[in-house]
Amino acid sequence: MSLKSSKLVERSPIVVIMGHIDHGKSTLLDYIRKSNIVASESGGITQHISAYEVTHKNAAGEEKRITFLDTPGHEAFKGMRSRGAHVADIAVLVVSAEDGVKEQTIEAFKSIKEAGVPYIVAINKIDKPNANVDKTKQTLTENEIYVEGYGGDVPWVAISAKTGAGVPELLDVMLLVAELAELKGDTHKPAEGIIIESRMDPKKGIVATLVITDGTLKKGMFVVAEDSLTPVRMMENFMGKSIDTATFSSPIRLTGWSNVPSVGAIVTSYVNKKDAEEVVAAALKSPVIDRPDDKKEIGVVIIPLIIKTDVAGTLEAIVSELSKLKHERVKIKIIQKGVGAIGESDVKTGLGSANTLIVGFHTKTEPLAAELASRNNIAIHHFDIIYKLTEWVASIILERAPHIEVTEDLGEVRVIRFFSQQKDKQVIGGKVQTGKITNGARFRIMRRDAEIGEGKVTELQQQKIKCQEVLEGAECGMMVESKFTIVERDILIPYTKTRKQ
Repeated sequence: MSLKSSKLVERSPIVVIMGHIDHGKSTLLDYIRKSNIVASESGGITQHISAYEVTHKNAAGEEKRITFLDTPGHEAFKGMRSRGAHVADIAVLVVSAEDGVKEQTIEAFKSIKEAGVPYIVAINKIDKPNANVDKTKQTLTENEIYVEGYGGDVPWVAISAKTGAGVPELLDVMLLVAELAELKGDTHKPAEGIIIESRMDPKKGIVATLVITDGTLKKGMFVVAEDSLTPVRMMENFMGKSIDTATFSSPIRLTGWSNVPSVGAIVTSYVNKKDAEEVVAAALKSPVIDRPDDKKEIGVVIIPLIIKTDVAGTLEAIVSELSKLKHERVKIKIIQKGVGAIGESDVKTGLGSANTLIVGFHTKTEPLAAELASRNNIAIHHFDIIYKLTEWVASIILERAPHIEVTEDLGEVRVIRFFSQQKDKQVIGGKVQTGKITNGARFRIMRRDAEIGEGKVTELQQQKIKCQEVLEGAECGMMVESKFTIVERDILIPYTKTRKQ
């Protein structure tokens, strides 16, 4: 259902900050909004998408709003960064004046290009003694990022996120780029937007953060994201303050969803609950089901995994990272995943498969679930840094990988004399034609190019002196054990077997 239409009006830009993991994205946002998020993040890495709104005076002295999306810089969050770029109107690619272009800089740049949004290059850390702005621009050019003055028209600003130098100029350029983009919105239509984060709050229920890209959202309306629905009862701005109305470019938080909405899901809003329910019902009729591959692979060990995280974006990133752990004889199979605390249903699902791993990331285990796991000797593992989790899973893969025996031929020995035989024990003489023969080695017996049996060296002599090995070209005496009588001109092929993962 549509509200009364109106002429389009100017809307504030949604800006995404992107770049390499330690090139200063979070420090830049920290300076802009005068708050600190780095200290509260495990390992000093931003692990969730967040959105913030600031005001800045443009060249004419007018107060203008800018919405910032802070996308994680860790390699694990490639998908989240890409999604962030698609939400945004403008991207800022942060590059260190010390380090220049890195692999994640290139990934971020590709995401920006795919999204087709205008972008600005912020050359950061100019306060550092090793900073070299010209060299950084040169490395940008070498990677087909052509800034103004270096063969292109991409605006760039030299900044220090730590001291604030150049930051006002960067904000000026953002507003200028936004003005050129002629961003418009209609305040009289129902709100549309995109989910940028979702999670299960033990006290409040399912909470999702979204950015409104058009229209207006008011209390009493109903919001749909694919098959998730929530009435707009509790709506908060990015500061956590309760609000009654929100319009385009605003990041807001809604509580009370029917289920956890997917990160990146398109949001639509409705005045009438029935209209909203019809949209959800239509989405439920043709759900996209991600069925695990149940094909049995010979010689492959399956490790069932249950994973719960605090927010949907992190879950996506972890699943992506785990998919990179490849082993020819071990396969990770995620049998259950979700957002929220580890509950009884997770543990019961784990009981259905042997040797299931249950992992929680930035989330807790419910007491009843912990008790059930304890009774059934199931360990629940908790992590707060992604690479620690993936390292641990990688170690489990190696631990559970089936060992295989590898046979390695040591050489060839031609039998030149048969001395005696007592039951299975035989004394023979031979010459090592290639490689070597060692005491204790097993060997295959070849007669006229056909294998007739096997044996084992129990004693080895060279020039009537006991030894551990005889090398190519030398003659030797051997006492061997074999059920097959060895004769002159037989070829013995000694070998060893080793176990490998």
